[in-house]
Amino acid sequence: MSVVRVGLGTTMIEPGLSGGRVDGIGVYTDALLRHLPRAGCAVSAYSYPPLRGGAAISAGSALPQSFEAATLTDLLTPAAHRMHMPQDLFHVTDYRIVRMDCPVVATLHDALPLKYPQWCNPRLRRAKNWMQVKATRKADHVIALSHFAVDELVECFGVDPRRISVVPCGVDADWLAPCAADAVAATLATHGLRAGYFLFVGTLQPRKNVERLLDAYLALPVAVRAERQLVIVGSAGWRCEQLLRRLEGARQNGAAVVWLNALAGATALRHVYAGAGVFVFPSLYEGFGIPVVEAFASGVPVVASNASSLPEVTQGAAVEVDPLDSAEIGAAMLALVRDDALRARCVAHGRRRAAELTWDATAIQTAAVYHSVLSH
Repeated sequence: MSVVRVGLGTTMIEPGLSGGRVDGIGVYTDALLRHLPRAGCAVSAYSYPPLRGGAAISAGSALPQSFEAATLTDLLTPAAHRMHMPQDLFHVTDYRIVRMDCPVVATLHDALPLKYPQWCNPRLRRAKNWMQVKATRKADHVIALSHFAVDELVECFGVDPRRISVVPCGVDADWLAPCAADAVAATLATHGLRAGYFLFVGTLQPRKNVERLLDAYLALPVAVRAERQLVIVGSAGWRCEQLLRRLEGARQNGAAVVWLNALAGATALRHVYAGAGVFVFPSLYEGFGIPVVEAFASGVPVVASNASSLPEVTQGAAVEVDPLDSAEIGAAMLALVRDDALRARCVAHGRRRAAELTWDATAIQTAAVYHSVLSH
């Protein structure tokens, strides 16, 4: 099979252009950049430059216009006008879709802004949603991360399901190997952590449902909370002010709650997963949910929401809970602490599931999509 020359949109991993944070889209983009070459693709990274000066492009080459300018050009010019791309195909991972003179593949992660606008920043929401709907129709083919996401994209964006392929996310294969115990202990000591804690990983924003996780933790028996911290890893997102006040209040009242808002690097994150006793992910809405697979790979039993894509991702390897019921979340946390058989079963099933969901597999399936698009 011939090598495909792929232009990959990498704006979301530009340090100065992604808001300084690498979220799930950034993790996905970085994984493709690293793994697609092993799947027979020659990958060139392209980022949109900032609208008004600012940070330099570091991940690859700069596209000829900012996304704002390119979008305006796209809207105001005839369909025959297309941005030049000197590759066989361009892959967009972050909704920044404009017409190009080569086929465009777009990964659309979810339909959150249209389906649940109350969970998204209202700034320019209507204009952004309109542009996203228009943009999705310009892609020659769409990649969804789950079958749940396909239904959302068809319903909210009007994407023809015949133009959608499902390619799940994953983890790096080395996550399946145990971390060195002394390295894990050193990282935990640096952050004041005691092994066996309850762990959450994700940006602090309403749909992540961290307030109900906090409610569940604070309702656990005193002896359990004295033994096990609640560790929250993630940067502050939109509309999290009340949550931050509650976390600080819980700490001041003596609760063993730790917020790590600036954990540096993938190695430190792996160590924090490795030190956890239970991973809890009660999210209200996910197009996929990469942290769940990271926890599976790390050998940590998982409590996960039974909503959106998460049951599809966990495939029965997690204890599923109603994310709206903090008592049910807490009962599942307690069960994984006290029931050794349940815990062992979840760990074993989770590791098997993680072995099926590697970034190498994602890259191979993504390359197959490219070949399919180019053959039509």
